[in-house]
Order: sequence, then C-alpha cells, then structure tokens
Amino acid sequence: MEHADDAVPIADLLEERRHLLDVAYWMLGSGGVAESVIDETYRRWYGLSEPARAQITDPRAWLAKEAGGICLDRLALPGRMRSFAAGQEAGEAGAGQHRMLEQEISAVLLKALDSLSPAERAAFVLNDVFGMAPGAVADIVGQPERECAELADRARRSLRARRSRPTTPRQHDAVARAVRHACAAEDAERLASLLVPDATAFFDGGGKVRALVRPVHGCEQVARSLLTLLARRPRTTVHTHSVNGRTGLVVHYDHQVAAVISLDIAGPQVVQIWVILNPDKLRSWNQPSTAYRSWRLSEGGS
Repeated sequence: MEHADDAVPIADLLEERRHLLDVAYWMLGSGGVAESVIDETYRRWYGLSEPARAQITDPRAWLAKEAGGICLDRLALPGRMRSFAAGQEAGEAGAGQHRMLEQEISAVLLKALDSLSPAERAAFVLNDVFGMAPGAVADIVGQPERECAELADRARRSLRARRSRPTTPRQHDAVARAVRHACAAEDAERLASLLVPDATAFFDGGGKVRALVRPVHGCEQVARSLLTLLARRPRTTVHTHSVNGRTGLVVHYDHQVAAVISLDIAGPQVVQIWVILNPDKLRSWNQPSTAYRSWRLSEGGS
C-alpha cells in the first residue's frame, strides 16, 4: 500500500515525463508517437501490483528502460515511417511541448538517425544525447556494454559520413546502379570498392527464411555476403527500382520479389545495406498489379 511518504513533488513528476518524452522523441522522430510510447510506459507502471512497484528502487530508471524497449519495438515495425508520420499528425496538438526540441533537431539529423539500425540509434541517442551510464544503456538496448559502445561508435561514424558527404538523388542512383552491375558481374573487388571500409549489412528474414541473424561489418565481408545471397542461379534476376523513395535493388525469383535491398549512400560509397527477405514484408511487392509488371515498365528490364 502506498503512503503519504511515497508522494513525489509535482516538479519531479513533470520533469520525469518530459525526460521520457525527450528520449522517445529522439529515438522515434515523432512527437505524436513519443506521446503514445510514454502513455504506454505509464500504463505498464500502473499495471504492476503494488508489491512489485514497491520493489523498484529507482522508478525513473525503470520507466526509462520500459520506454526504450517500446521505442525499439516501434523502430523494428515494418512501414514504421508511415505510421510515425500518421502519429505525428494525430498527436500534433498534444506535442506542443516538443516544439523547442523539434527546432533543435533538424530534419536532416532525424533523417540521418533513420538510417541507423534500431540498436545503433538507441545506443547513440541514450549515450551521446542523454549521457546515460553504460549499464543503463545496455539494459535498455538489451546487449552487453561493450557491444553497446560499438553500436554507438558505428552510429557516430555513419552520421559523420552522411553529414560530410551528402548525396543527391542522381548521385545515389549512379552508385546504386554501379552496385547492381557489380553484383550481376559477381565482381567482389568492384563491389567492395563501392562500400565504405566499415560498411554494415542487415538481413531481415523475420524468422521466415534462413537469413543471417547478425549484421555483417566491413566492406569485404559485406560484399561477400551480398554476392553469396545474390549468386547467379536460373530464374534469379536483380534490377534497380525505387525503394523508399530512392534507387535500390529488387531481386526476383520466378517473377516473384524475393528480396528488396535499400542502400544508405554517402558521397560515392554505400554506408549501410538493408536486405528485406521476410515474406510478410514483401507481400505488397508481390501484388499482381505492382510486382513484376511494375519494374518492367519503370526500369525497362534494366
């Protein structure tokens, strides 16, 4: 049972909620979605039994861990950017307190953060933006402290590369097509040269296909893993196609989309590669009206 001694000053309550909202906003990039995450966080808090809450010695740390976990789950959702945009519109009225924060975080930085993996983004935001202790970051991200430090370091390098070498749509398209030609020629050396030395590739099989579970790091290793995945086989083709608004690669097997590959490019090289192999996430690509016919019309079979 709670007692009068358990009361918390209103300033502390508001500061706690504002801190949680700021963390969620940096991780998700949407004021409306951040509001919904923190609402869910507090629902979980009040969903605990009184004895369970009494056992929590640092409620703010517990709430931060829960909020971070919810954010990571949201970041991993398919089509998350569309849902975040909708959440931003729906929660605009309630997100007024984020106006100053939104002014400080440029759209360019938010877009750069979107290029990171969920774990990299969380590690970077919690470590570099909010200065959380390594142990707290590890608890939220769910990985050992050493791996969290590596995630944050990779995020910093990726963000620096994007800031120092912005890419126009035309440049992005040229690099993407060069990657496609290197893959088609099975030229590992050429493909590796199109990647930054510490390039990273992520493979999303969703547990539905036997894809690589861990990210692959390093230009040579990424090139090898990509060429192995795209090894020349009968009825397998790779074509350039618009993916998330920029040129990516679409892999067909027997006229069905088997993989969609998006490329995060800075200057003349690829920083990160995202390979979607999960059949559930490829369903929209395999609609009769939009799959094989659409790339034939837009790409001319290139």
